[in-house]
Amino acid sequence: MKQATIREALNAHWQASAQGDLDAEHAIYAEDVICDYPQSGERIVGRVDLQALRGHHPGKPSGFEVRRIVGAGDLWITEYTISYTGRTAYTVSIMEFRDGKVAHETQYFADAFEAPDWRNQWVRKIP
Repeated sequence: MKQATIREALNAHWQASAQGDLDAEHAIYAEDVICDYPQSGERIVGRVDLQALRGHHPGKPSGFEVRRIVGAGDLWITEYTISYTGRTAYTVSIMEFRDGKVAHETQYFADAFEAPDWRNQWVRKIP
């Protein structure tokens, strides 16, 4: 699959995610997709279950912003933020494509935290 075609599919996926369009959001996935959430130890198997799980999320996102998408061949990574009820989750999605669809996705979620003062002399604030 061409790089431009995958990037186009990813852009459509993330835009649909931000808009809450579950059908368009999940069109990118293979029927037998595996989605892993390593931090909670959960694995979702199949597009139907993945879409159902996301469709029943009690706290619908109030904000969604893709920071960057990088990838080549069948491996693509998206860094983005999701806002849920006033909290921002910094998220990384690793997608592995097979025959033009996502066959495996791993997602990592992290909460924001205050940087310790002791390292101020070596860091800059991200704009």
